[in-house]
Amino acid sequence: MQVSTNITLTTDEEKEIAAILGCEVTELGNNLNNYVNAALKEYLTMFRGQKVLKRGSDILEYRLFLLIESAFNGTIPSEQKVCSLFQTTIAESRSLIRAVISKYQYLLRIFIENTMRETLAAASRENEQQDYSVIINSHNIIDALNRLLADIDGNLTPVTKKKGSVSTYEIKPASYTQLNTRLNLPPNP
Repeated sequence: MQVSTNITLTTDEEKEIAAILGCEVTELGNNLNNYVNAALKEYLTMFRGQKVLKRGSDILEYRLFLLIESAFNGTIPSEQKVCSLFQTTIAESRSLIRAVISKYQYLLRIFIENTMRETLAAASRENEQQDYSVIINSHNIIDALNRLLADIDGNLTPVTKKKGSVSTYEIKPASYTQLNTRLNLPPNP
């Protein structure tokens, strides 16, 4: 079923929303469609009595779950992205993401794995003697990678923050290889 709507925004509102969503004003309509999808699903489940949520935290968790499905293209967002959309602090956003990952773990399993795959695919190293290096802006993804490493072999070295950096992490070659194998990624030189 196709549903469409019109909304009137001032030029300033369009600029502000485009900045929050990280897109150009000319792309705003298309970008908002993903969010409209999530909102409509939320309302429809409520109308049908499938999700009768009473607590504010449950509503926020379900809303973020729907956004992961629709607006974030099946990837787990960074804490900063959640901050900008939900008007929360980094700590609150981290907690919200962690709660969603825990509560909807079976429904999100493929999305979490896809996010870990994207993270590993972005990792690189200058030569074979160095560790892999990657920028990760989500503590929840670091935790997921380290949980997977512990599941594979408790002796593997965890993903660790690079000394002196804000969000650059290092992955030892043995850990990287095991993660790639478990997540069915091709070897990366």
